[in-house]
Amino acid sequence: MKCSFFLTSAVCAAIPLLTNALTPGPEFVRLNKSDAVVVVADLQVGLYHVARDYNPTEFRNNIIAHAAIAKLFDLPIVLTTSAEQGPNGPLPKEILELAADAPYIQRHGEVDAWDNAEFRKAVRATGKSQIILAGITTDVCTLYLALSLRAEGYTVFANTEASGTFSKNLAADANRRMENSGVILMGLFSTVMDLMRDWRNTPGSATLLPFIDTYLPAYGYIARAHEGAVKNGELQPGEDGL
Repeated sequence: MKCSFFLTSAVCAAIPLLTNALTPGPEFVRLNKSDAVVVVADLQVGLYHVARDYNPTEFRNNIIAHAAIAKLFDLPIVLTTSAEQGPNGPLPKEILELAADAPYIQRHGEVDAWDNAEFRKAVRATGKSQIILAGITTDVCTLYLALSLRAEGYTVFANTEASGTFSKNLAADANRRMENSGVILMGLFSTVMDLMRDWRNTPGSATLLPFIDTYLPAYGYIARAHEGAVKNGELQPGEDGL
């Protein structure tokens, strides 16, 4: 487009931006609690020790929270482990208690859980097309399964906070490869917020805030501070009108 002599260069430069302002971007894929299943892939007590990209206390909390998402939103959950009779060990007892009635596939050789026929059957039996996934290690158990699920047509949401590996560099490499293959990377807070959608929904504020207080205290303590202010607070000199 040729600009009139009287138009400034700034206005001319803005014309392409205005022309493309409403061009649609990538599709916003939302989690749907009616079409989602949680998968716990090898979040085992032995493998837990190789997750060096998170603080150990934080990571322990994250993997239990991942399984607790299913109970919070009444989602189906599928558990799987790799060679748990060896050094990989069993799943944490907290996860087993949260998902006591869930399919529990103990693999004895397959690295990629999707290579196990019993696991494939369990996932397909849920009838869900969205997979909320976490595993140890990120670059093997999460990555391989996520790519296999994508190849089968599933929409995969990888919980990066509940997947761990030997280093942050390896995690970044794995996450980049997953993202390039259409896997959606999310953390705990964004996952539960998308499943809830609205604080007035059910589950909503009444159940989400206690969950968040347990598994995400950085936000839970905001709610505690508000409670304390409402019940016990009074304005200090200089605060009124700030």
